[in-house]
Amino acid sequence: MQKLTNQAKKFNLDDSVVYLNGAFMSPQLKAVSEAGMNALRIKENPSVVSVGDFFDTPDLLRKEFSKMINNANTERVVLLPSVSYGMGTVTRNIDVRGRKVVLAGEQFPSNVYPWMRLVNEQGGRLEIINPPDENTRRASQWNENILDAIDQNTAVVAIGHVHWADGTLFDLEEIRQRTRDVGSLLVIDGTQSVGALPFDIQKIQPDALVCAGYKWLLGPYGLGLAYYSDTFDGGIPIEENWINRLHSEDFAGLVDYEEAYQPGSQRYGMGEQSQFILAPMLLQALKQINDWGPGNIQEYCSSIVSEPLDKLSSHGYWVEDAEYRASHLFGLRHESLPIDKIKTALAEAKIFVSYRGTSVRVSPYVHNSTEQVELLVDSLIKIL
Repeated sequence: MQKLTNQAKKFNLDDSVVYLNGAFMSPQLKAVSEAGMNALRIKENPSVVSVGDFFDTPDLLRKEFSKMINNANTERVVLLPSVSYGMGTVTRNIDVRGRKVVLAGEQFPSNVYPWMRLVNEQGGRLEIINPPDENTRRASQWNENILDAIDQNTAVVAIGHVHWADGTLFDLEEIRQRTRDVGSLLVIDGTQSVGALPFDIQKIQPDALVCAGYKWLLGPYGLGLAYYSDTFDGGIPIEENWINRLHSEDFAGLVDYEEAYQPGSQRYGMGEQSQFILAPMLLQALKQINDWGPGNIQEYCSSIVSEPLDKLSSHGYWVEDAEYRASHLFGLRHESLPIDKIKTALAEAKIFVSYRGTSVRVSPYVHNSTEQVELLVDSLIKIL
């Protein structure tokens, strides 16, 4: 595939600001907006809606998402409204009694609260592995500490591919191997990585992968995707909706109530998953990402941040070594500089980033340029 170049023309961003905040919410592709407008107009004349329309776009979404994550069985992919919904499905169908759930410290709450409830209800416990205090070998040591925590008493490891606050990369293949050795599950929140960073189901083989759609999948708010392995075959879904039952394509036969579910993981899909407005938008977004390729997206982000970050490091700012962080999401820290001072300076410069804990979270994408990253770096150096 040809090397990716700047794609700003495909978005409708304000030229007067520098938006380096895709981890907060991705800007919307023009093509995605158009797909939503077209879908919205269809409801004005519902006589054009057919029975097949309830199923066709969700099926295409499963195929595009499967292509993105190298998943061979599209029946393992389901549509859902949020990460908490997807994690709720997981926690409803596993047993942790007397055992522990291993979490990386300071994870996003949607991958914490469900586990808090589960261990409280069943009598298990959480083991939260916080990041090391020291910046030296921080990510490497954090990964080692997580691996050390996975033992015979571990029921589940619930983690992201990158940490949502600072982009720390977790070695999922090593973690998967350790969980397999001790017989525990691996559940991944892919919201801050899938779409912008290569993810391979065949290599990692998670028991579940859950992704919100409005960040690196470039989709609308309120619709996401999840993969569930055969670990969850035979489980109980959060809701019992008609479309997840076998033969639901036959509208005339819907009153012939069916005990069996659709194959694979389809029992876990959300109600009203046809999502006539949101689904076409997310589908258009996934098609564009697959056309670019997550690997090319990551390579492009690396190309625009590498030199500016080297410059920033030479002025006392800390950023994780490139091999231990993502290029589309990373954290910046300065030991002696108050974060409120950074907030004020970047706001005045109309540079949009996020602040998570002690980290300035920067999340560039293919609409950004090296020059925009350099503006961020120059502003941060000027504060000093």
